[in-house]
Amino acid sequence: MAKISDLVEAMIKQMIEQNNGVVEITRGELADRVNCVPSQINYVLSTRFTNGQGYLVESRRGGGGWIRIRRVSLETPTRYLMHTINALGSQISEHQADVLIRNFLDYEIVSPTVARLLHAATSDKALHEINIEKRDLVRMTLLKNILASLIVTTI
Repeated sequence: MAKISDLVEAMIKQMIEQNNGVVEITRGELADRVNCVPSQINYVLSTRFTNGQGYLVESRRGGGGWIRIRRVSLETPTRYLMHTINALGSQISEHQADVLIRNFLDYEIVSPTVARLLHAATSDKALHEINIEKRDLVRMTLLKNILASLIVTTI
């Protein structure tokens, strides 16, 4: 069975797709649909719908509050990859990298073969010899370099 986070992510992506790249919903409404607490929705939004992953999230809290999630439209894979590289920080966890790579695959920015290679290169298994305190930094350096090489090959 999929994790709640995966179900929430899939549901939001489906709603975005059905509504021409933008969806507006309340945390409570979405939490009720998935039978979870609103804080789980916040977690999914903050980890899987970030600017670096090609989304703009706006929200208003309180009574009558809402969340608006908009997929950033970047016409070409090259522009999407450039946007991603510029939006990424200096470190990334294995989970965050996996989510990012899954987005690349979902939006056909990379092929399934390239996605598998990205997963393999950024996995904890591949980086197990790296000191754990530096692992996320090395993972980000690898990921950015690989993405930059993909940009060069797509131009």
